[in-house]
Amino acid sequence: MGLIVLHSGHFSKIFKRLMGTPCTLKWREAGERERLWVTSPSHPIAEGIGEFFEIEYEEMYGEQFAVPEPLETVFISWFQGGEVFRSGLTYRRGAGNVFYFRPGHETYPTYHDATVQKVLRNAVKWAHNLQGAKPSILSAPNVPVEKALEPIVERGGKLHAPGEAGFR
Repeated sequence: MGLIVLHSGHFSKIFKRLMGTPCTLKWREAGERERLWVTSPSHPIAEGIGEFFEIEYEEMYGEQFAVPEPLETVFISWFQGGEVFRSGLTYRRGAGNVFYFRPGHETYPTYHDATVQKVLRNAVKWAHNLQGAKPSILSAPNVPVEKALEPIVERGGKLHAPGEAGFR
């Protein structure tokens, strides 16, 4: 399983918990032009993206961004006011890929931008990549009571019934 965290999702409970940091940053809402530089052109998330792309109106996020050092920084943003920000970061937590992508303030048409849409499609493919996941994590079978290592008596309620999703 993977996770893609967009824009202000940096402050979501799940992202802060996965990062183990407060995930704080500087910000300004002024409709600034943002230039996103591709810093890892060979990364699958950057596939088909040029050296950089621009978004005409965006909210500025600035460093320091209180997150752990990423596996890779795929994008770095420069804003019209002069600030810079690590805008595309990859992590691995357990067997899952995590991608944080900064653009996307709700009052601007960021997600209508063709390049942003391409980044998100690439990120979904990358986050879903199961290479490196342990087979036991991928299969995670339900062990019936009669196949327990030690004899047990079944008690309490059940969440799943035979034939339901997640029941094997």
